[in-house]
Amino acid sequence: LELQKDEAEDTQSEQEETFMSPPVEDPELNINHPYYDVARHGIIQLAGDDNSGRKVITFSCCRMPPSHQLNHTRLLEYLKYTLDQYVENDYTVVYFHYGLKSLNKPSLKWLQTAYKEFDRKYKKNLKALYVVHPTNFIKILWNIFKPLISHKFGKKITYLNYLSDLREHLKYDQLNIPQEVIRHDENLRRKQKGKLPPVVKVPPPRPPLPTQQFGVSLQYIKDKNKGELIPPVMKETVSYLKRKGLQVEGLFRRSASIQTIKDVQKLYNQGKLSSYFCEFQPLLTFECYDHILGITSVESSLRVTRCKQIIQGLPEHNYVVLKYLICFLHMVSQESIYNRMTASSLACVFGLNLIWPSKGTASLSALVPLNLFTELLIDFYMNIFNSRTVPGEILP
Repeated sequence: LELQKDEAEDTQSEQEETFMSPPVEDPELNINHPYYDVARHGIIQLAGDDNSGRKVITFSCCRMPPSHQLNHTRLLEYLKYTLDQYVENDYTVVYFHYGLKSLNKPSLKWLQTAYKEFDRKYKKNLKALYVVHPTNFIKILWNIFKPLISHKFGKKITYLNYLSDLREHLKYDQLNIPQEVIRHDENLRRKQKGKLPPVVKVPPPRPPLPTQQFGVSLQYIKDKNKGELIPPVMKETVSYLKRKGLQVEGLFRRSASIQTIKDVQKLYNQGKLSSYFCEFQPLLTFECYDHILGITSVESSLRVTRCKQIIQGLPEHNYVVLKYLICFLHMVSQESIYNRMTASSLACVFGLNLIWPSKGTASLSALVPLNLFTELLIDFYMNIFNSRTVPGEILP
């Protein structure tokens, strides 16, 4: 009954003719995907990082077709399949509730099964669950399931009434928010205030400081550090971890607090500490993206050779920094008996930080080839990087 009331309010305020959007076409989604029947709707998507650098997964109810067109058991399997790529590391989920209707809602039994299916390995590293546009139905549902939900898990749930509330938690521009959700948010604001909020003028970006280290190019860092190819903080961090962290279990799996990250970045930019990677372009460059996505279509015995071909085309500076990083990650993987970070685990952490598309964020279907490519770089470091040397380069 509460769900029907919510639907009636939506229909009255927005005069909607349909309740769902057409399937979102993902150009990287192959018909041979094991969950193509579910993935083609775009219900679950990868959406960049939150403010602590944790990967963000979105769930959009408005993209769920009527129940007779979607196998909810398959939906649950696909959700687990997606999260399995992240549960070893901290991650965040954003749930867009708008669009859940009587025609497409799962049963209460399905919801109960879903919560039981997500055992400790899924809940442990889930750091935040943001419920956007909660309704009376959500509140009643929460009361029904409250006895089944642990207090610790309940503290991870945050209700957000407006999309703008996401900005203090996530990199908002990386989110792929359905247009229906955006229109609903605008209607809620009109209803609340009588008009849309005024457009906030954003001042033009200031030129970087001479000591600026974040948000600048590798070339800028090189020019400001007497021509050194490897960013100083990278050398310092690698040196420290070689001495102190190679055998630390779970190395790289946990994200630092957002305040710690901000404090360290501020010190770097003020010249009180050294530098790090650029934030403008990926280390593997945009030009490599499509070539890397094709790695899964290459015969397995030829994939290492293909990896070598791809990185040989990198600009010299990018190649040197990549080689330095992968050399260190190879060292970490060699200690996996202690730190539990195999090449595969490290690829899940670093893959999406080395390469992403020139527009938007990588889709879920791109994760397999991106992670496979990174895993091959780490596992076969000696083979892949042995044919190109650059004057002045150093290794960990």
